[in-house]
Amino acid sequence: MSKRRGQAWCGIDAGKGHHWAAVVDEAGATLWSKKINNDETAIMTALGEILDLADEICWAVDISGTASALLLALLAAHGQQAVYVPGRTVNRMAGAYRGEAKTDARDAYVIAETARHRQDFTVIEVPAQLAADLALLTAHRSDLVADRVRMINRLRDVLTGVFPALERAFDYSAHKGAIVLLTGYQTPATIRRLGRSRLTAWLASRGVRGAHVVATAALEASQSQCTSLPGEDVAAQIVADLAAQILCLDDRLKRVDRQIREAFRTHPQAEIIESLPGMGPILGAEFVVAAGDLSAYADAGHLASAAGLVPVPRDSGRRIGNLHRPKRYSRRLRRVFYLSAQTSIIRDGPNRDFYLKKRSEGCKHVQAVIALARRRASVLWALLRDNRAFTPVAPIRQ
Repeated sequence: MSKRRGQAWCGIDAGKGHHWAAVVDEAGATLWSKKINNDETAIMTALGEILDLADEICWAVDISGTASALLLALLAAHGQQAVYVPGRTVNRMAGAYRGEAKTDARDAYVIAETARHRQDFTVIEVPAQLAADLALLTAHRSDLVADRVRMINRLRDVLTGVFPALERAFDYSAHKGAIVLLTGYQTPATIRRLGRSRLTAWLASRGVRGAHVVATAALEASQSQCTSLPGEDVAAQIVADLAAQILCLDDRLKRVDRQIREAFRTHPQAEIIESLPGMGPILGAEFVVAAGDLSAYADAGHLASAAGLVPVPRDSGRRIGNLHRPKRYSRRLRRVFYLSAQTSIIRDGPNRDFYLKKRSEGCKHVQAVIALARRRASVLWALLRDNRAFTPVAPIRQ
């Protein structure tokens, strides 16, 4: 242990409360293995001890998210780079070593050994301030959208139990006027008692567009049900509370969208990303977060492969040309390209023309959209490489 090595590999099994680090030498012998609390003092102490073991330390972690953010930041501050070893790889590599125990120390040893045998893992880059801000904002927006979907489903379920006709009358996920209606009136009797004119005036005073249409639909639904169901009063209170929460969530989503738009447009290539049809500030921000530094992609194929848009061959013997969907790719990056491609085919242009061409070749809708997403990945990579905006007409080659 006192002899200093030329090179060593440190595997870190990261966690929220603590990490476990194991260091191995060129022969795979364990040089150092300890538990490290997830605070700056403990990490700095362990960092000094590990750096004294060898002239060069190769770091590897199995988590690149919030649990290891402090650890990665301290490594970067001291000129050290870590590679990301996926948990699936660690799980499979664990079977190559003796024993069946599952401990943090063994996981850290397997991570270090995996990094020692393989040199093709992705280097983790500590995000810049803008990328970190966009990552937090987009993650927060995803949580708010998930909460809104859950509340709307709950609202529709409760409303179906006491007033099914009104539940069928509107699309509550996209109709703000119907949500405003439910904050004040939720039962057939109260809507009939109020009448069309007063209900229209009540909705118009709260800024509902098409208040007359909403009032008419609600009154028709109330006239189709004259029976009061058990639990109607309690259900009405729950529906009103859920509707008020949904309106508050909508206001919060607007504020977050505004923050994302303002932050994204400070990116030096935001105008180029937004110039691609179907790629707005929200999807553009998610692309910046999911793709990271574009210098990590050697060509457009690497970017498309990272998004899971390139099929993987599964050949065996005389069975050739058997392609299947990859398993290891960025789900978030694939979502960005898929949604932007689906949005781009709404209007006429080269994107819609390519989609219709694939449909005429016999592709289904999803297959045609994925093919378009693959083509758009190449286009976006080229635009960012050349630092120019998208134009419907192909540029003249020099």
